[in-house]
Amino acid sequence: MQHEEKQLHETVPLCDAKGLLNPESIGFSHNPLVVSNLKGQFMKKKRWNHWCIYGEDLLFSATIVHLDYKAICLIYILNYETQRFYEKYVSIPLGRRVHMPHEPLESVKFIHDEITLQIIYMQGETHLTVTIPDFDNERLHADLHIIHPEKDESLNVVVPRSRESFHYTSKHTILPTGGFVIVGDRRYDFNPYYSFAVYDFGRGVWTKMAKWEWAMASQRTSGKRVGLNLGGSWTDGTGLTENAVFVEGTMYKFHEDVLFTHSTDDLLSSWSVNTKFSDDISLVFKPFFQNQTLEHYFMRKMYVNQIVGYYHGKIRLPNGQILPIRQMLGSILERRYL
Repeated sequence: MQHEEKQLHETVPLCDAKGLLNPESIGFSHNPLVVSNLKGQFMKKKRWNHWCIYGEDLLFSATIVHLDYKAICLIYILNYETQRFYEKYVSIPLGRRVHMPHEPLESVKFIHDEITLQIIYMQGETHLTVTIPDFDNERLHADLHIIHPEKDESLNVVVPRSRESFHYTSKHTILPTGGFVIVGDRRYDFNPYYSFAVYDFGRGVWTKMAKWEWAMASQRTSGKRVGLNLGGSWTDGTGLTENAVFVEGTMYKFHEDVLFTHSTDDLLSSWSVNTKFSDDISLVFKPFFQNQTLEHYFMRKMYVNQIVGYYHGKIRLPNGQILPIRQMLGSILERRYL
């Protein structure tokens, strides 16, 4: 069983004058149309800009999170072959020097003695630079150029819980990325034909959220750029989903919930990712790396299970076309609040 979600066609503010959810913003769109004018509700607002770049040898991620009472910058790497994983984060109390923009494609900076991150958007390209003097006792410098193809679509969804609790996400996938990351004396080059960025822009007001799963991938498959964005649990019962598949920049929206099934005893066992009522999405995710952390960024403790692996299976697009998925590099992020 599927339901139709309201599609937005015009620019609309996320909040009203009191900082409550604007009902006119609820729905989805193929391009960013929602202006995230968060206000009021101190200590509840959440803003983040998250980048994850899948290179041929290295996964590189850079995130800025603003929680009203502090701003956080988190950088991590994963070397696929050696499975070297390292992350570093710093926080700035109140985060007054960190301005989080209202719209996805705007520039943002995080300047600190331990981490300098600059994300500059200009003329269809994001220039992402990171400098860390001490990254696992080595110096890290990243200089990445992320291309936003002119006709590429994105997934934009406003998910309501109530007038006081809601979330807006703008997800951009299969963005060709060039440049390099240097860690110590090792240089990783990114070829834009094979390397792709995923960008997650999130703005909202959360009260309680028990569980959240997010599956993503961006890779060249059968000569085409293919991206996956599938979410579970946190959207259940809202009438909206964040489920979409991207092929050569065209976004195909799935209105059906997606279920994530796996063994809780063996986190490196295979996951099943399937649409709830149909076989439109039928995927198996086989992990090769897993990292569990207990984060204290939020007011409540948050358990995070981050897994990297390969997707296999098939997807039936809304136009009836069958999209085979073979050995597609991606990840699953599972969050649970304690």
